[in-house]
Formats: sequence, C-alpha cells, structure tokens
Amino acid sequence: MVESNYDILGIVEGSSEKEIRDAFRRLALQYHSDRGGENEQFIKIKQAYEDLKIGKKYPETDFEKIKNSRVYSGDSESDVRRKNQILGQELSKEMKTAEEWAAALNRANSTATRLFGSKTLGEIELERKANGALSIKGNFMAGTLTYDGPIIMQGNITSPSWTKEFQTNIHLTNGDFKFLNPLENKYKIENGARLIVDNGNIVVGNIFGRKFRVEDPDGRVGIFQIQEHRTHVSAPNGKIIAENVVNTVRLEADTIVVLNVEDDVILSAREILFYGGKLTYDSVIELKQCGSIRFFETFSIQGLSGDAIIKLENGKKIRLFDLKTKKIKDLADEFVPDKTQYAKDATMVGHGFTITYEMLENLSKKSNKKQNNGWASKFSFKKNNQTN
Repeated sequence: MVESNYDILGIVEGSSEKEIRDAFRRLALQYHSDRGGENEQFIKIKQAYEDLKIGKKYPETDFEKIKNSRVYSGDSESDVRRKNQILGQELSKEMKTAEEWAAALNRANSTATRLFGSKTLGEIELERKANGALSIKGNFMAGTLTYDGPIIMQGNITSPSWTKEFQTNIHLTNGDFKFLNPLENKYKIENGARLIVDNGNIVVGNIFGRKFRVEDPDGRVGIFQIQEHRTHVSAPNGKIIAENVVNTVRLEADTIVVLNVEDDVILSAREILFYGGKLTYDSVIELKQCGSIRFFETFSIQGLSGDAIIKLENGKKIRLFDLKTKKIKDLADEFVPDKTQYAKDATMVGHGFTITYEMLENLSKKSNKKQNNGWASKFSFKKNNQTN
C-alpha cells in the first residue's frame, strides 16, 4: 500500500485539524535533529503536516518532484526530449510488466497486490480482487495496459506530450471502467490518452485533450504548426458518463451522458444526454441512426455557439443554433402528436425534449394542421363558398 500523509503522522484518515497539529508536534519533538532525532524523518513528517493542511492525502512522489523540477525544462529542447524519452520508455516497460502480472492472476483466478514504478518514476499500486476486478491506485502516465475484466481506479490518466511512441492506452475487453468518486476526487483523463472498453460502461470525471503551438520544423521564423493530442474514450456497446469534456476530445459509445462540452469535441453515439449549459466552439455531435439527443436544462441552452453542429449518418449537417430557435409547435405532427403539453414558444433545445434522428432528417417538414392566418380569420369572418 502507498503510505498516506495520515499514516506518516500515525493518525486515522479524517482526523481534525487539532489532531493533525498535535500529532505533528509530538513527532517533531521526537525526530527533530536538535533532540537527537533523524533529520530525514523529521522532513518527511513536516511535509506530511504541510500537505494535510491543504487537504493533500498522499505525499508527493519523487516523480512529481522531478516533474516540477528542471528535469522537464532543461536548457535545450533536445535535452528535455532526451530525458522525457528515457522516462517514457521506463514507464512503458513497467506497465507492460503490470499487464503481464494482472493477466497471469486472471488465468489463475488469484488475488494479489503489487507496486509498479519506483520512487523516481512514481509508484502505482495494482490489486487483483476476488471478483476479478483490478484496482489501480496512482497516476497512469505512459504505456499500455490491456485487462480482461473491470477496473476501478483512484488516480488520473495522462499521456506523454513529447511522443506517441509511449502513448497511454488502457483497453478493457470485458467489464466496466470506473473512477472512484470522480467528481469528489477531481480525477481526470487528459493529454491524448486512450481508454477503450469493448463490452462495458465508462464512469469518469473531467476529460481534456490538448492543442499547442510548435515552431516550424523547417526553422522559418514566425511560422508555427498546431500539434494535437486528442483524448479518445470509447465504449461502443455501453455508456460513457463524464463531467466536463474540453479541448480536443473524442467520445464514442452507445449512450453518452455529459455535463458540458467545449472546444473541438466530437461525440458519437446513438443516445446523447446533456445536463449542463455549454456546447461550444467547433464541437460536433455524430448521431447514429434511430438515435436521440436531449438537453435537460430548464431553459434553452445558453452556452451554445453557432459553430456547433449535428452530423447524421447520411451526411446531413444541422447547426445546433437552428434547433435552439426551432419551435416544437412547428414540427410535423407525426413527430409530436400532442403539442398542447408544450409552451407556445418552447424550442427543441431544453427541458429534456427528445430530439430524434427522424426529426432531424425531416426538419423542414411542416406541421399538418391548417393555420388560420388569413385576414378574414382575424376578424372572425367565414368564407362563403355558396353562389347566389
């Protein structure tokens, strides 16, 4: 098990501020060098106390210390790249070993716990449980892991920025992938990582991709290229539940449940449910045939930019903004037989209204009910068709 800051201070998780402070003072008296104690242990205790004051449960790993040091910001780009290549290579080797270890336990239907990585690379704990689930504690930063069963994870998933050679790929052939309390713990997937679940659901927190500007490879001054690290999360036969999906991401599933979507996000599904107020900046909904979309805000979604579109399987494209202004009463009666349950000015976007694939295919189709729009109807005159 990874030692927490509570363990270092010898107290239980959830201790009060006073209990944390008292534990620190007691251990500080014991280990301070002025009293003949071990200076290294005192530093560890002091750091644990400082961490808990800001709510940090686990101490910073040596890898995190390296990440925040000049190892990642050397004097030259080639120096940074060389060090990161070494780091990515070592992390990938560790995850390959972890993959083989978990597969062997699966074949034997055994349980075990093991740490992978190192103090320098950062440690990650894997535990194969009796029900076949794999528990992962720690941050997954590079390399590939394939597992035939469910995964429950406590930590973040990221991918190297400097190369796709050691890109993070997590693949479940069966079972669900779940972050443990992702909203409370602020867990995230980011930076071009891939998470694929063949037969199961995915429950995660925030999902981020990354775009950044790089200098022209030919050395032309003032010329730049955009490098993209699109994060890809896929559950083709299941459901993806996520919070905020932002900046160069692709989600693919049978059903997608999401809060907000911002900046170049692609959602591909049969059923898509939105619970937030943002769908912005070059985002695309790829709706599968016989599918539907629902926006659950109590009003027409506010953060809806004009460049967000829906793309149907037949190639037809519809601006989301057009749906925001399309009134339900103007839809063909075959799609909404009872329009009296909706307000006169209610639009397709908002209030949980179900926007079906068929509606979008036939958006220009008019209501069948006759409208009394003529001048005679305004004055309650009836047209006389009889001849004298």
